[in-house]
Amino acid sequence: MGSDEGMIVLKSRFKSVCVFCGSSTGKRDCYRDAALELGKELVTRSLDLVYGGGSVGLMGLVSQAVFHGGGHVLGIIPKTLMCKEITGETVGEVRAVADMHQRKAEMARHSDCFIALPGGYGTLEELLEVITWAQLGIHDKPVGLLNVDGYYNYLLTFIDKAVEDGFINPDQRKIIVSAPTAKELLQKLEGYVPEHCGVAPKAKWEVEQVELNATLQSEVAR
Repeated sequence: MGSDEGMIVLKSRFKSVCVFCGSSTGKRDCYRDAALELGKELVTRSLDLVYGGGSVGLMGLVSQAVFHGGGHVLGIIPKTLMCKEITGETVGEVRAVADMHQRKAEMARHSDCFIALPGGYGTLEELLEVITWAQLGIHDKPVGLLNVDGYYNYLLTFIDKAVEDGFINPDQRKIIVSAPTAKELLQKLEGYVPEHCGVAPKAKWEVEQVELNATLQSEVAR
């Protein structure tokens, strides 16, 4: 890299980013544009992509943008969903797992932070689970919302209401980092400071996950 900016890119605190997003592209061009922008931003910062596998929807757009930009792509997908979800050209490394639970655990294990693009039920479920894990102290990894054209405004309003009514600690509201563009979001994630109660000892959790993953991998191999 010949520029100072290129040198800064190489100093990112992250190596890989897990992206949650829809298997549909949605009805508006801004969602497609955001997926492509995020993919290009990951390449610019020399960051690997970890995602749920497949070549359709926003998942396909972001994975192809990273792959064709020279970045490493790891898609993690349950064996039973491979035929249903992977269509068209598959890019990068695809890793088959036993089920949805192992998929999420493996995606988390291979990532240094999380970003949610617009998506549906599956995206929300993945997003809220890693937020909960951060709240409990299971991980210290940043969680970011790519709030494309206000897509997640209602979710953020709901969370603020939960804080106001005493269901979420105000400090834990800081777990969620949001921004309207990929560049701004990644800049915010770089400066993230963990906020959690430390309810679940991380070392104990990691040991249990290693044991669980070993068991599940042996089941997949059968």
